Amino acid sequence: MIWNEHAECMSRDEMATMQSERLKDTVTRVYHKVPFYRKKMQEMGIEPGDINSIEDIAKLPFTTKQDLRENYPFGLCSAPISEFVRIHASSGTTGKPTAVPHTRKDLDVFAECVARAICCSGGTPDDIVQVSYGYGLFTGGLGLHDGATRLGAAVIPISGGNTNNQITLMKDFKPTILGCTPSYAMFLAEALSDAGYTPDDINLKIGIFGAEPWSREMKQKIEEGLGITAHDIYGLSEIMGPGISNSCFVQDGLHVAEDHFFPEILDPDTLKPVEDGIAGELAFTHLTKEAMPLLRYRTRDLSSLTHAACECGRNNAKMGRIMGRSDDMLIIRGVNVFPSQIESVLLEVPEVKPQYMIIVDRQGTMDTLEVQVEIDDKYFSDEIAELENIQRKIKQRLDSVLRINVKISLVESKTIERSQGKAKRVIDKRKI
Repeated sequence: MIWNEHAECMSRDEMATMQSERLKDTVTRVYHKVPFYRKKMQEMGIEPGDINSIEDIAKLPFTTKQDLRENYPFGLCSAPISEFVRIHASSGTTGKPTAVPHTRKDLDVFAECVARAICCSGGTPDDIVQVSYGYGLFTGGLGLHDGATRLGAAVIPISGGNTNNQITLMKDFKPTILGCTPSYAMFLAEALSDAGYTPDDINLKIGIFGAEPWSREMKQKIEEGLGITAHDIYGLSEIMGPGISNSCFVQDGLHVAEDHFFPEILDPDTLKPVEDGIAGELAFTHLTKEAMPLLRYRTRDLSSLTHAACECGRNNAKMGRIMGRSDDMLIIRGVNVFPSQIESVLLEVPEVKPQYMIIVDRQGTMDTLEVQVEIDDKYFSDEIAELENIQRKIKQRLDSVLRINVKISLVESKTIERSQGKAKRVIDKRKI
């Protein structure tokens, strides 16, 4: 099922024409209504009349998270506060939060894009969706809720946490779709098993997971634990929230709602757009946003793009799974290390449970990397030699992939704190 065949299946030429007209309208809007962008464009010698097609987007300035913080709360808005109907915000865990207001039209687009995403995952109006993303300033809960309602599906708005009740509702209400972060989905699978149930005791068929990077190995573990097909949904509050893109049954990328959000992949060093299939930093430009349209917003997420037609029938561009974030990259003794690399290695080891913690420290002038790994309790009852073999196997694989020395600490199951939202996988003591 395709929710909006016109928007999702139009030809590339039709899409480019639509994007060009919408980009021109957006540039005109921000130039005349947002002093920040007018100043930026004037400094670059650009006026709205210089933007005639979507190819001209490279002439426009970038926007960063710092720009949003410096203009907090509403300095980048192009609509008056009287037109706002909802205000979301980032968590602000690494600095001042970023406010993200929406007009009524913005929320209508939000619901439309999430309805497309749920359909892209295989959802229909006959489904029951258990929304286990957090509700509130975070866009996940309300975003998936409104999209499922637009689709015509029934919604269980349980939000995150209260895991025992989550399992009870899965058994009693028989939801067919689960939406939450992948780390919480893994936690739910573990809780289901601990309660003595199997996937056959619930009715889930589809998982729609996002808000944090997750590896293919984690995807497989979740699918096995919950008996579902897991789909990747992408979003970020500054652009909209979940529903910017979503994977289809082909499972080789996420279709972008590019009639509303124009994607680019930038070379991290030069910030020049790269060709299809080349990895780089993902940037988005709003094409229809009213409250706070952003030009070339640098997400810091690392991905790639392709514009080839898809077997599912959609022609929208596809972005690759998020490989990590440029600002999550750890530099350890001159080596670039991404948490997703470590996760992929760990989950290929059968004795390992999908819970781990990365601890970076400094001894004197030398950086150190420790990975705490949960393993099945049965191995702690075996001989010490067996534990040493597991530890050695993990270390050899990680040393080989990362090309640096890694300390492996094996811990019993339930030792590492579980997350009911976005997982915290890294403690960098060098920054404390």
